[in-house]
Amino acid sequence: MKVRTVEFAGSLFESSARLPGDLPQVAFSGRSNVGKSSLINVLLRRTRKKLAHVSATPGKTRSLNFYLVNDRFFLVDLPGFGFAKASSRVRKSWKALVENYLVGEPKLRGVVHLVDARHDPTVIDLEMVEFLAEKGLPTLVVLTKMDKLKHRARERTVATAVEQMKIDDDQVLSCSSKTGEGREELLAALDDLIGADEA
Repeated sequence: MKVRTVEFAGSLFESSARLPGDLPQVAFSGRSNVGKSSLINVLLRRTRKKLAHVSATPGKTRSLNFYLVNDRFFLVDLPGFGFAKASSRVRKSWKALVENYLVGEPKLRGVVHLVDARHDPTVIDLEMVEFLAEKGLPTLVVLTKMDKLKHRARERTVATAVEQMKIDDDQVLSCSSKTGEGREELLAALDDLIGADEA
């Protein structure tokens, strides 16, 4: 897939709200500070005029943010979870927003879940992937910040993700927003998800 056009289509703050239209959607999820916004900007070739806001403050995204790609599908940026400084009420609000979207959005074709390659998957990561599997949602685990690891550590990180998250090898992809590693492979994976919808 080549990214030709991208535009911000809007944000949803209520769990009951839905974006109008029939285009397929692919959601990006992950813990706060996992590098989700940076990866989305690199993926969509928006490194100068950024689409997804990159912040030094974890938990900045508090809504479902929709980006229309090639007038073909929506990339949905979900709120980062697991940010300890957010209040209990806010964390519950984010959780309800995300879970209701994942369960109730009929146009959702899959989820790309991001995990920081420098650390083992957290309990929340494991719960998220298990939740997606239970709901029958196609899931791709993207290991971010792979440029920080040496070759042997990379292999170990991928093996750990497969084992702990109980997923297949072809469900894991290594990426780096700094070097662009994994960008083409991730675009191809998105193409597969939405291509199945168009067949």
